[in-house]
Amino acid sequence: MKKSFIVSIISLFVIFVACNQEKKESNLAMEPQKKHKEVVYQVFTRLFGNTNTTNKPWGTIEENGVGKFNDFTEKALQEIKDLGVTYIWYTGVPHHDVIRDYTAFGISNDDPDVVKGRAGSPYAVKDYYNVNPDLAVDPSKRLEEFEALIERTHKVGMKVIIDIVPNHVARNYEGKTNPEGVEDFGASDDKTKQYDVNNNFYYNPGDAFQVPTWRDGYLPLGGEKHSLVDGKFDENPAKWTGNGSRLSKPDVNDWYETVKINYGVSPDGRKDFDELPAGFENEDYKEHFEFWKDKTVPSSWVKFRDIALYWTAKGVDGFRYDMAEMVPVEFWSYMNSSIKMVNPDAFLLAEVYNPDMYRAYIHIGKMDYLYDKVALYDTIKNIMQGHGWTDHIVGIQDYKADIEHNMLHFLENHDEQRIASQDFAGSAEKGKPAMVVSATISTSPTMIYFGQEVGEPGAENAGFGSATRTSIFDYVGVPTFQRWVNKHSFDGGQSTDNEKELRDFYKRLLNFTISSEALMGNYAEIHSYNRQNVENYTRKIFSFVRWSENEKLIIISNFDDLVNYDLDFQIPSEIIQKWEMKEGTYILKDQLYNEVSTKLMVKNGVGVMQVKIDTLTSFIFKVQE
Repeated sequence: MKKSFIVSIISLFVIFVACNQEKKESNLAMEPQKKHKEVVYQVFTRLFGNTNTTNKPWGTIEENGVGKFNDFTEKALQEIKDLGVTYIWYTGVPHHDVIRDYTAFGISNDDPDVVKGRAGSPYAVKDYYNVNPDLAVDPSKRLEEFEALIERTHKVGMKVIIDIVPNHVARNYEGKTNPEGVEDFGASDDKTKQYDVNNNFYYNPGDAFQVPTWRDGYLPLGGEKHSLVDGKFDENPAKWTGNGSRLSKPDVNDWYETVKINYGVSPDGRKDFDELPAGFENEDYKEHFEFWKDKTVPSSWVKFRDIALYWTAKGVDGFRYDMAEMVPVEFWSYMNSSIKMVNPDAFLLAEVYNPDMYRAYIHIGKMDYLYDKVALYDTIKNIMQGHGWTDHIVGIQDYKADIEHNMLHFLENHDEQRIASQDFAGSAEKGKPAMVVSATISTSPTMIYFGQEVGEPGAENAGFGSATRTSIFDYVGVPTFQRWVNKHSFDGGQSTDNEKELRDFYKRLLNFTISSEALMGNYAEIHSYNRQNVENYTRKIFSFVRWSENEKLIIISNFDDLVNYDLDFQIPSEIIQKWEMKEGTYILKDQLYNEVSTKLMVKNGVGVMQVKIDTLTSFIFKVQE
């Protein structure tokens, strides 16, 4: 739902290619400095424990099954932790629209005319003070079941992240479980006005909402007869739609299932709230909190702050913010400083796709981390598909050297195509060199998406949307992952040998990243030097060094799926000097599999090492002191 907001990678290449391509070394120990890298495991909660393999398009829970909070047993959680995971992001937890009758539990039915899929979009939240009833064994105790999951997760040594979607809520938002004193979104809105600073929504007074005109064969629930599928939804006056459409009858490609939240920005762009003084980007969260203490802020600001603090009090350790760049950066200063005052270690991750705004959301908005999509992810994807060169990675790292710690790296998430899908790489193995580069090139956290570690291709036609991405809108099974789940044994008992080998690779790599001191230290690319000086070193290879006081690493990845390389690989003199290496021979040992060793010979101030590297292979060589 976000693609129209993503900056074109083509335009970015202009920026990156123009960057200084000379070798740069930067101390990547950014503030706030962590002792080790973090690894986030994103899991789509309702799909994790589902062992049903029917996969009927638009199928019901009864037909296709659904996973539950209780499927995350201590055994399952321990296996996730053993992958090298430090945070688990439970996606789709807040109560969102679903097409299932829960009226027996005091929950109103949702209208398929304004719901995407049968299971509903997790980003159309209906009640922020409770959780998705689908995920509970007993829907009347759904909150208690999630609280127990938080406790189990903490018990095995991982921290918990959930979604908050500040830009929009479900069109039929209905807070049935609000804490005492909490008023629903829109309850006090003046609906005679298009805009008021303290309205939670924007309105079209005098116009009623109209359901979009369906096209390209789409019908709610795939055309199934349903009592609420009548092309109507009662909303008068019409509210603006989540993606910003002001139409009373939004387009089918608009986010018609959601309504946009008003943060005190008028239709003509005027900000009806205080702005931070110049230089406040240099102040910490405590100063930001103090700034807002005596300020009057729009109603929506307070509501979302209270939501975040509610879940923080329940033990949630951090939040992933959907489409954060569609919300004023000043709000994030207010929101995040409030959270940090309660939990200074809270993990605050934002979806932002505009590189021009990265630094504002980090320094002014006090985000810990942003998606590194429009830079690193898009570039690596191009390389994996055979369209791009590894040369492009150099400029990207130079461009964001000052914020590299804050740019979370990933190769899969719920919005992106699966690596193994035919429209991406067509092979999970092509993700291996990419994953090594992504996970080791900076001090930033690494994120993987459940099933990535076993090569899930996302090939099922679940209903709403299309294959190549595991559906977030429907009840569906995830076949490759289900083989690892093995009827809730969580032992890979049905996995193929290739799936087991791939998971072993991820386990080795991720555990190395969270234990390596050098990966929280210094970085220098040596790719450019080897491109210029080493025969057969091609645009399909990428190399760099990482080091700390006690650890020196040389990382080489071969993205080529056809050619093995035999290289007289070189370490330039400036690195040899920084490492204070004397003339002589040094033993290098690969840290991924502990099977390959080579020698680094330092002569005349330059290091030379013979490297034979197979297709889709990476080495993380450690200098043996």
